[in-house]
Amino acid sequence: MTLESLLPLILFALVSTITPGGATTLATASGAHFGFRRSIPVMAGFALGLGSMAGAAAAGLGSLLLAFPALQIAMKTLGTLYLLWLALRIGRSGQPNSAGGMAKPTSFAAGVWMLWHNPKGWAVTVGAAASFAMLASGPLALAMLLGLTFSLMAAFSLSLWCALGQLLARMLRAQWQWRALNLVLALLLVVSIISLWSD
Repeated sequence: MTLESLLPLILFALVSTITPGGATTLATASGAHFGFRRSIPVMAGFALGLGSMAGAAAAGLGSLLLAFPALQIAMKTLGTLYLLWLALRIGRSGQPNSAGGMAKPTSFAAGVWMLWHNPKGWAVTVGAAASFAMLASGPLALAMLLGLTFSLMAAFSLSLWCALGQLLARMLRAQWQWRALNLVLALLLVVSIISLWSD
């Protein structure tokens, strides 16, 4: 297996993970409020969550989950409620280290949980498993390849978004600027819910 043969998969995973959505918005918000180092756990949770989803999709679990519409609705509902709670938390917060600031960053487990309750993520990883099956000798090898690729690309993409959040934090001084940023990030998180429910 050569780098040239892997390039389409790498590009697919990169585009899938770097485009704006719930995880990228949360990485940006976490970077702005807590800095890069304290955001590593949630970014690792997102990356491992997506990588494990890709591995599970390659092993056949993704297709099984997507075959049950009631399960998809339950996953979407749980994911929506969690994203709304996070949006409310971000939107109501103020400047970091102030009385109205967010108390602590989102945890590693919450990052994994959020990814695993996203049917869009399952659809993307199931599509990747079908599209790139010829790169591996069997389901186990494909699960390892997709899991590693999606984890690495997600870690890279989320690191960029988190760094952007940290850069924004250095530019903001006044309380109203933080309020505006937090409201924009909260609205982007709410908008990401629309894609969760679109077919």
